Amino acid sequence: MPETQSLWSFAVQQSDKLLEQTLTHIGLTFISLFFSILIGLPLGIFIARRNSFSGFVLGFANVLQTIPSIALLGFMIPLLGIGPVPAIVALFLYALLPIIRNTYTGITEVDSAIKEAATGMGMSYSQLLFKIEIPLAMPVILAGIRTATVINVGVATLAAYIGAGGLGEFIFGGIALNNTNMLLAGAIPAALLAILFDFILSKVQHLNFKKWKLSMVVFPAIVLILSSFYLIPQETGSKLLAGFTPEFMGRTDGYLGLKNKYHLNMRTVVVSDAVMYKAAYEKKIDVISGYSTDGRLKAYDLVTLVDDKGIFPPYYAAPVVRMDVLKQYPELERVLNMLAGTITDSVMTDLNYRADYLKQSPEKIAKDFLLVHNLWHEPQIGGQGTVRIGSKIFTEQYILGQMYAMLIRGYTHIDVVNKTGLGGTKICFEAIRNNQIDMYPEYTGTGLLVILQTREDTVEKLSGNKNNVYDFVANGFKEKYNLKWLKPIGFNNAYALMMRRQQSDILHVRTITDLRNKLEE
Repeated sequence: MPETQSLWSFAVQQSDKLLEQTLTHIGLTFISLFFSILIGLPLGIFIARRNSFSGFVLGFANVLQTIPSIALLGFMIPLLGIGPVPAIVALFLYALLPIIRNTYTGITEVDSAIKEAATGMGMSYSQLLFKIEIPLAMPVILAGIRTATVINVGVATLAAYIGAGGLGEFIFGGIALNNTNMLLAGAIPAALLAILFDFILSKVQHLNFKKWKLSMVVFPAIVLILSSFYLIPQETGSKLLAGFTPEFMGRTDGYLGLKNKYHLNMRTVVVSDAVMYKAAYEKKIDVISGYSTDGRLKAYDLVTLVDDKGIFPPYYAAPVVRMDVLKQYPELERVLNMLAGTITDSVMTDLNYRADYLKQSPEKIAKDFLLVHNLWHEPQIGGQGTVRIGSKIFTEQYILGQMYAMLIRGYTHIDVVNKTGLGGTKICFEAIRNNQIDMYPEYTGTGLLVILQTREDTVEKLSGNKNNVYDFVANGFKEKYNLKWLKPIGFNNAYALMMRRQQSDILHVRTITDLRNKLEE
């Protein structure tokens, strides 16, 4: 095992990227906040003057606030693509409600006697608004801006999923890689930013009346300055843009390995694998970190670049099961191993294609496969216990989870609970370790590098041999975690770099070395 790295040493090692992503995070927060104030403040003033519109405007803003943030970002992708624009729009919409509501409340709650006196003194509409109502309502308005700011700091972490950057890159990378230091390196600065901005705005909120004129000039200037942080030049270099998942960015068999072994340096953005393939197809990204059996290869006409220096180890899939569960249900191992050796790379690619492109359900795909291979049995009556099957949050894991559930129900009297879409490696592995699930499909390469965190010299000795890697991982899981690897399913879902076929042909890029040479031209 490698020596454990402290959070401080990790932060120092990643200080440049941490600073870059912190500035990006601040910029995202305040660009969206600026537009929210620009729209929300006049809207709040308008509905305070035209009360008949208040129900509709506040109701619409309330509906926006109830939409889950990840769903709102997902909705933005087909409309605006990936990158900062959809993230800024989503954050803008989230910040609207507290600003509109507090502006409306602050103005409508100004003492009517004061407004009548001002009108009696001959003040015009604009004079009443800017000299009486807004100054008196400003503490309430700033309370709404404080709330919007804190909301945006938190929601902006999700922007990393669609290639907009920010501290979410560290958070999601840490979750995917089972790396607590990486997770905390993103989470702690995000929390501190929320506390800092809330504190600063609380001080502005409690300025005395005489200082309002100054604050009304200084505060917008500060928001504009902080918004400009997103415009600070960041990574420069090649014209080709790579989109990598958070997990791939931090793995030794991912971008770290590409930089070390291939000396590959290119502009990168972090994206979710849910949008990565389509972004490549739509020419928003040139190179992606895909999976060799992914059905979207076929759907979007992408090609894999040959790993001519061999940084990607074998990723043979197999079910990982808790040993105590196998002892409790001895028939389970035989049933689960019925799937061993039945799914080749091309078959898994086709199964994924049916889900990703033809939009067939994982249940239908699983049942059709079992029927073709004479493995389907009608479910038997349960009652002899329950097995909980987990899966990661991508297509083939859903399909495999359904296959195992159908086999267990068809060949035993054991009930099954499917806990699908648990996220990345860290969540699934911690779930099985903490007795939250009993089994899930895993990959030998992930077990070798991410979970066992095998030393580099040991990885070299295994020489990428699939049997050696499987034996090493199986023994390590049994000794350290009391988990058993059953027989491999048959396919190798290795990491791969991918490009659009047309672009690959035009640039004459067939291997990763070709890509590096093209970047150096």
